[in-house]
Amino acid sequence: MKAALKQAEKAIALGEVPIGAVIVYEGKIIARGYNRRNTDKTTLAHAEIACIRKACKKIGDWRLEGCTLYCTLEPCQMCAGAIIQSRIDRVVIGTTSPKSGCGGTLLNILQNPDFNHQAEVQYDVMREECTEILQRFFKDLRRRNKEQKKLLRMQAAMTGSQSDTAMTGSQSDT
Repeated sequence: MKAALKQAEKAIALGEVPIGAVIVYEGKIIARGYNRRNTDKTTLAHAEIACIRKACKKIGDWRLEGCTLYCTLEPCQMCAGAIIQSRIDRVVIGTTSPKSGCGGTLLNILQNPDFNHQAEVQYDVMREECTEILQRFFKDLRRRNKEQKKLLRMQAAMTGSQSDTAMTGSQSDT
C-alpha cells in the first residue's frame, strides 16, 4: 500500500484526485498507476485502469491471474468491472468510498457470485494514511476554489468601478 500511496502523491503533483494503485505478481510490483483524468482529458484515466493496462503488457496476457491489486481508494464501478474482467485474484483497499465504491460499499462488483470471477478483498489497509491524503487534497482544493472566487469578485468589482468611472467621465463631457 505504501507504493500505491506514492502513486497517489504523483496524482497530487498534477492536481489530480490522489488515488494510486499497484499490481503485485509473484511478490514483485509489476505495474503502477495513478489518476490522470484531468491531465489526459479522459474518463478512463483512473489509477486502476492504468495499472491493469501496464500489468497486462508486462505479463503479455489480458488475464492477470495470480495478481494482487493494491488501491488507495475503493474502486468505482468501471474499475471494479475491469478488475473482474482481468481476473485479478485479490484486491487490497486502503479506504472505502461512500459515494462511488463498488468493492462492497455501494455495490460489490468484486465479489458478485453472478459473475464468472470474484476477487478476494481486504479492506482498510493503511486506512488512516489513505483517508488523510484524500482529505488533505479536497481541503486544499476547497481553499483554492474559495481564493479563486474571492479573486474573481475583486476583479469584477474593480472592473465595475472602472466602468462607473468611465461612464461618469463620459457623462460629464456632455
